[in-house]
Amino acid sequence: MDFGLSEEQRMIVDTTRAFVEAELYPHEAEVERSGVLPLELIREVQQKAMAAGLYAANMPVEVGGAGLDTLSWLLYEKELGRANYALHWACVARPSNILLAGNAEQRERYLMPCIRGETWDCLAMTEPGAGSDLRGMKASARQDCGDWVLNGTKHFISHADLAGFAIVFMASGEEDTPRGPKKLITAFFVDKGTPGFTVRDGYRNVSHRGYTNAVLEFDDCRVPAANVLGEVHRGFEVANSWLGATRLQVASTCLGRAERALGHAISYAAERKQFGQAIGKFQGVSFKLADMAMELKAAELLTREAAWKYDQGTVTEADMAMAKLKATEVLAMVADEAIQIHGGMGLMEELPLERIWRDARVERIWEGTSEIQRHIISRELLRAVGG
Repeated sequence: MDFGLSEEQRMIVDTTRAFVEAELYPHEAEVERSGVLPLELIREVQQKAMAAGLYAANMPVEVGGAGLDTLSWLLYEKELGRANYALHWACVARPSNILLAGNAEQRERYLMPCIRGETWDCLAMTEPGAGSDLRGMKASARQDCGDWVLNGTKHFISHADLAGFAIVFMASGEEDTPRGPKKLITAFFVDKGTPGFTVRDGYRNVSHRGYTNAVLEFDDCRVPAANVLGEVHRGFEVANSWLGATRLQVASTCLGRAERALGHAISYAAERKQFGQAIGKFQGVSFKLADMAMELKAAELLTREAAWKYDQGTVTEADMAMAKLKATEVLAMVADEAIQIHGGMGLMEELPLERIWRDARVERIWEGTSEIQRHIISRELLRAVGG
């Protein structure tokens, strides 16, 4: 593994960082204050992102994306992650990779409009009674005269208010296994406006202001068989095949925010004077900076290694779980220590630290809780010895 960046990767980092600082940072305060990301602002920044070649850059070249390798994509995600989450997610959208699992007709109908910036997608898995345990979902789909009829509720569905359609995972049957009955899951495209499909406001969230969640309700919602994504009863396999790298995406955006917080802490420790000297001279502060930098580097190395192995075809579930776990927990530590170094000023809205601190909390929950990541890691360790 080469730890250095290529010329192209350095250009990606520099271009993305310059865009974030010039086009996203100026809007952070207003989005944080109002909790609203106006559509007109999204469209304005979206056009600039397209002109800069940053929009849908996670997608392959053949469908209009940048065709980035995994490490280059995660370097790009890290730079975007420095900014308010709602701003970079809506204005510099990266359509879900699961859209690539669609057939030619589905790609044209759902993927291409997302790449062109005409709409957005959202993923609907989580339910009030089924989070990490997707097999425990109660929302169901049944066949009827060649169509599928969907019933049930999904919640915590990110930016569903903005999305033009949802990719919905429903229990579509059951099979017997040595460990008892197991639900079969099928994935469906459901267009907003389909009769029986309602999007309701979700919950107010302490993290990521402006980045909304919604409750999706399905009441005898009828969709054609052509809207099945992948194979019937194989939705779980579709999710596992296409969504694994999202944990690395979370890790990378966390690294960007942690690096921003550390930068503020270093600058403040060098400038702020107490008792006749910069506070960075005091061991209580300097050791914090050392630990923050060390932990951040460890998280970045884990993430880069997983990205490299992903492209080599050797990445494991544990590799990605370690990266996600370490990066999210390091972000929480770095944000907290950065505020501590700033003292009371760190909690004021004039700095991004209190936002980074708030935003950090959700990262240890979504895309698999820290406990789930530890379960994945330990399971792989034990399996190696027959445990």
